[in-house]
Amino acid sequence: MTIRPLHDRVIVKRLEEDRTSSRGIAIPATAAEKPMHGKVLAVGKGKILKNGRVRPGDLKPGDKILFDQHSGTEVRVEGEDLVVMREEDVLAVIESQ
Repeated sequence: MTIRPLHDRVIVKRLEEDRTSSRGIAIPATAAEKPMHGKVLAVGKGKILKNGRVRPGDLKPGDKILFDQHSGTEVRVEGEDLVVMREEDVLAVIESQ
C-alpha cells in the first residue's frame, strides 16, 4: 500500500532511540519516551496559500527530522506505526556531516 499525504502534510516513521542510559543501564520500553526524531517517508504537494497558489514544501522523502514529542497524529498502516503531521510542526532537518 502507498500513502500519499495531502497538501502540507508529511508522513514520518519514528526512529528508535538507544534504550540504555549513559552508564549502561537498560531502560525498559514502558519507561522510555517516544522518539522525537524520524525519517520522512512521503510529503504532500505543498501548502495552499490564500491566493490559491501552492507553495512547495522544504522536505523530501528520506530526510531525517526533529519534531515535538506530541506533534501529529499517530496511525498504524499495515502493522507499521507512523506519524502524520504538518510540515510546520517539523522543528529541524538533521544533516549528516
